Amino acid sequence: MADKPCEHMETVRDVSPNAQGCEDCLRIGSTWVHLRMCMTCGHIGCCDSSPNRHARQHFKAHPDHPIARSYEPGENWWWCFADGRLFMVPGAPKAPSYSDS
Repeated sequence: MADKPCEHMETVRDVSPNAQGCEDCLRIGSTWVHLRMCMTCGHIGCCDSSPNRHARQHFKAHPDHPIARSYEPGENWWWCFADGRLFMVPGAPKAPSYSDS
């Protein structure tokens, strides 16, 4: 895991989660494994271990939204889809999760 934030940090906004589960899975009646939150718009998508990989699909549809953050309880890591890079953001607030509702 990288110690420095990604070079795409300028795309990060002050976002709130758009849903308490994967927005796209909820819409189609599917299930997910883990959740990720887009740090540009707040879209909640499922991880690459999920059948539909909606977080990655969101990035592919919106390449200007490269950074997602885990939306799982207790996980504070960030991921850059553009760089394929896992990293932490020193001083970032605690990650929100679906369990915080």
